[in-house]
Amino acid sequence: MILRFDKKFKQQYEKLPTKIQSQFDERLKLFLIDQTNPLLRLHPLRGKYAGYYSINISGDLRALFYREGSEVIIFSLIGTHSQLYG
Repeated sequence: MILRFDKKFKQQYEKLPTKIQSQFDERLKLFLIDQTNPLLRLHPLRGKYAGYYSINISGDLRALFYREGSEVIIFSLIGTHSQLYG
């Protein structure tokens, strides 16, 4: 599996508090080990974000990604539910 991060994701990640960045890093490790882990609450999105998937980082924080083929995962956005969907 190849991970990539869009420019927008990197900008949003850098603005997050260190504690939240660490939480994302931990969830990313879990994601790499087991994408079906219930803590991730991984699910496909519809509407505006059709083709994207969401994982739960903490409480209201989500990270969105999409797949390019079977091997490449690109994280594109990270933020609260209202920031992403509102």
